[in-house]
Amino acid sequence: MARPPATPSPASAEFWRDPALPYAESRRACHSRACYKAHSHPSFSVGAVDQGSSRFTSAGTGPSVIQPGTLVFVPATHVHACNPLPNLAWSYQMLHLDASWLQALWQESGLLQLKEVWLTQDAGVYARFCQLNAVLFSEASAPEKEIALIAFLGDCASYGQPASPPSLASYSRNKLQPLLAHLQHEADALISLTELAKMANMSRYQLIRAFRRATGLTPHAYQLNQRIIQARHHLRAGEPLVDIAYRLGFADQGHFQRVFKAHVGVTPGRYKA
Repeated sequence: MARPPATPSPASAEFWRDPALPYAESRRACHSRACYKAHSHPSFSVGAVDQGSSRFTSAGTGPSVIQPGTLVFVPATHVHACNPLPNLAWSYQMLHLDASWLQALWQESGLLQLKEVWLTQDAGVYARFCQLNAVLFSEASAPEKEIALIAFLGDCASYGQPASPPSLASYSRNKLQPLLAHLQHEADALISLTELAKMANMSRYQLIRAFRRATGLTPHAYQLNQRIIQARHHLRAGEPLVDIAYRLGFADQGHFQRVFKAHVGVTPGRYKA
């Protein structure tokens, strides 16, 4: 007996926005058959094809079929269209960024702006973009999402440049040493990425890269780690959990417990016992 035809997966779309990061918006669409006329955005756009194939056209270039794993970078106001092949569905991700914010970020970091449409099938770049979008749609904090955005965009703007020599790790640590010492002794409040960059006399992207070379962590992750180091000290001294959470600037005791367990593997109460 013949099997009935498989029911196609339902189409879905979800959006991410955060008032704390008003310059960015992301979209994930699954099994979409929607088609778009040629259009432009006032924002800089980054798109990724996850499943299926699509036909991409842009001003000044002929149409091209793009496969899963392809990323498309489209500058603001650049006319383009990207649609599934006839009678087929596709899944994709799309990130929109305020053009002025992005231009300021690249100028601040001394990086060249992407002024033309760029298509790449580099597996590493695609994986980084998927990882970024996973962070944006997650319960991660706004500072963590800001760092993920800036790191990805800075890396894309510097794509193809030679890798930094290993000796740069020690140079980065030496240059950051005063800032690292400050964070080790002042762990009770998180300092914003912008303020840290000013303190280090670096751009935000440069600071993120320097932190990763010197410590293996982002600036935000490094600060959280320092707070947990302090928390362990206070717990061993017998201080109440609620007092420690307040002293170290956590939003509430639940937030403190979640971050502590993620770093130590047990709850603060069990660690104290």
